[in-house]
Amino acid sequence: MSQITTQLDDSGAVDPNLPPDPSRRFWVATTCAVGGVAGVATVVPFVSSFAPSEKARAAGAPVEVQVSDIAPGEMRTVEWRGKPVWIMHRTEAQLKGLVSKKHDAELADPNSDRPGYTPDYAKNEYRSRKPELFVAVGICTHLGCSPSPVFATGPQPGLPSDWAGGFFCPCHGSSFDLSGRVYSNKPAPDNLEVPPYTFSADGTRITIGVDENNKA
Repeated sequence: MSQITTQLDDSGAVDPNLPPDPSRRFWVATTCAVGGVAGVATVVPFVSSFAPSEKARAAGAPVEVQVSDIAPGEMRTVEWRGKPVWIMHRTEAQLKGLVSKKHDAELADPNSDRPGYTPDYAKNEYRSRKPELFVAVGICTHLGCSPSPVFATGPQPGLPSDWAGGFFCPCHGSSFDLSGRVYSNKPAPDNLEVPPYTFSADGTRITIGVDENNKA
């Protein structure tokens, strides 16, 4: 399991017949993201470390991740089933922006009604089990590129002047809010996928690949 920790800067219609595509590969998505980061006005340093074996990853085994050490304003990326999974600790300011629902009218699927991308426990404005921790597959629902985190607010290349922070796919211009919800009239037809995951009893770890409907 590879892990990447990112320092964050806290400064339309949906086609209901389009099936989810969980087959996108991690390295294809990462290549697209690396190629597009230069076009986005944000600084995203990456630090990597490694854990479970290639055999375990190839088998799609659940991945356990320590989350108690992810500070507010940080995002960690791990690999599960060949896909990048983001674990983001949202700040109080970012949470307030989501609760305000100021930009909900601009979203294609603000309530995550489209099936296949959002488990029942994530059908809320945060799209998560706990408001502060956002877990999502970092693959655009358009053509499988990996969006770039753009958490600085305000006007930036390819983004609206009232940008509230979120994710931007430089490949084709799709944008997502801080809950991974896609903005209307963008190439991506859906919100970012929330993978199955559960918290440990003490809340310090999550296991990706396991939830009420997906057993280890």
